[in-house]
Amino acid sequence: MSGVRYPAGWRVDLLTKSHNRKTFQSGQEQVDSWLKRSALQSQMKHLSSTKVLLDEESRIIGYYTLASSQVDFSDLPIDVAKSLPKRQLPVAVLAWLGVDSTAQGRGIGSRLLANALRDCHEASQTFAFIAVILDCVDAPAKAFYQRFDFAELPGYPMRLYLPFKLLEKLANN
Repeated sequence: MSGVRYPAGWRVDLLTKSHNRKTFQSGQEQVDSWLKRSALQSQMKHLSSTKVLLDEESRIIGYYTLASSQVDFSDLPIDVAKSLPKRQLPVAVLAWLGVDSTAQGRGIGSRLLANALRDCHEASQTFAFIAVILDCVDAPAKAFYQRFDFAELPGYPMRLYLPFKLLEKLANN
């Protein structure tokens, strides 16, 4: 997870007004709409943070959005919840992740996920949380995240989580 590599000239930046979001098309309307209409506003209100992957011509090739939230201990699997306080618990949220259709099938999504998880791990050194959670937009997205050891939250088939211990293990590889 530590050394995420992209093609020469590509870079990951925090989303700004100067980035052209209009041309981004992942093929997933919700993912595209978030980036084009809501990501920057949410970031300006300090509700989330979006990073964009730019190619050598500064076109947005992909992005991810991170936020923080809470989950009730009772929503967690019993083996995870048993050692935790019976209250709302802090989590990191991978709110959105998308790859432009021109770059799909090249491992870009996996690399963006690694970037996002690295950012989460780095944030954990300042702001503690018990897991990274996300809501899948569809079954293919769910299958993608499950390849990286995200597991279903009981009772929420499209909500997945990655326990902090596993995040830490990935960060140390």
